[in-house]
Amino acid sequence: MITKPKGIENILEMGGRSKQKMNNVMLVGGGRIGTNVALNLEDKVNLKLVEIDKERCFLLSDKLHNTLIINGDIRDLKLLEDENISSMDAFISVTRDSETNILTCLLAKKYGVKKTIALIENIDFIDVAHNVGIDTIINKKLIASSYIERFALGVGIESIKLLSGVDAEVLELIVAEGSYITKKIIADLDLPENAIIGGLIRNNVAMITRGSTKIEAGDKVIVFSLPSCVRNVSKLFN
Repeated sequence: MITKPKGIENILEMGGRSKQKMNNVMLVGGGRIGTNVALNLEDKVNLKLVEIDKERCFLLSDKLHNTLIINGDIRDLKLLEDENISSMDAFISVTRDSETNILTCLLAKKYGVKKTIALIENIDFIDVAHNVGIDTIINKKLIASSYIERFALGVGIESIKLLSGVDAEVLELIVAEGSYITKKIIADLDLPENAIIGGLIRNNVAMITRGSTKIEAGDKVIVFSLPSCVRNVSKLFN
């Protein structure tokens, strides 16, 4: 779904969800990703970081100044209970082992944690992780692919996001002067069948597009597309 910021809470309510305040967060894995996550979060939430490597814990203690660093195996149920896992608002697992990340997120869910995030290297595991109830999946290959595809498609594409677990993409395109997309209102444009324009930003003002909307040069347009027609969509904006 696409919405302006003020509509987010209404959409969450319609979907049976609510916006949760994140105060207590447990982070598993003190590698490069875990360290950067901790640096960004430690001054915003009460953060506990669990790392199995003792030497790595000493290195982390030099970099992190407002994070409780715990040396232990997160798969140990006693450790989870001793660290009061049930009081956590979010659980993030970014170890190098996808299976461990999935398993520990499931354990966190069992203890009542509202939000779970897992780093999964194996793309084949993404669907499984979604199906068993993990809230958010991070996959470095998909992130890298998004950047590569953005540059491979040429000028005009501000960003592109390959969605995990679904065969679809979200494109953010800058409209060039004289491009086809500016010739008519959206309803009268001959757009690819497997793409839809969701919204645009004009002069720093976001708006939801409708059939009567006429796109102008310089607009930043959000397009939802199946991979098969991404290249055809990008041509409409150049």
